[in-house]
Amino acid sequence: VRLCTLLARHPDVNPKVLTLEILETSVLKDILYASRVIEECHHMGVAFALDHFGTGYSSLTYLKHLRVDSLKIDQSFVQNILADPDDLVILKGIIGLASAFKCDVIAEGVETVAHGTLLMQLGCDLAQGYCFARPMPAQDLPGWVADWVTEWGENRP
Repeated sequence: VRLCTLLARHPDVNPKVLTLEILETSVLKDILYASRVIEECHHMGVAFALDHFGTGYSSLTYLKHLRVDSLKIDQSFVQNILADPDDLVILKGIIGLASAFKCDVIAEGVETVAHGTLLMQLGCDLAQGYCFARPMPAQDLPGWVADWVTEWGENRP
């Protein structure tokens, strides 16, 4: 209800550009309630991401009953993928689950180009972390976007 009211107050904001994140551990408290909230937000056009996936009691039940649009792989798995084969296997598994449930997958904690390159090879095209930028005030974002060039030589986002 509150989100609907806020969106009504700001008609220039397109709900389709909003993604709300819900912590995996928060879902444990009441999966039916979380599912209803997510469905109501989807009716408004707002997307949902399941954050810190893999750190709590990850369950396929979440993916079955929660219509999330994205799974965010916790940085604790991402940061060691170059050195720890077990983390790499976990990462591959999460990417496979996301694909099977038609979810995007976002890697958190990407700090180097090597991490980003491996993630892209594995089919994870969305990431966040210090490899791209440190946290910044909102007013600095437009200048950063205009000037940013990737390590791969591309100018985007």
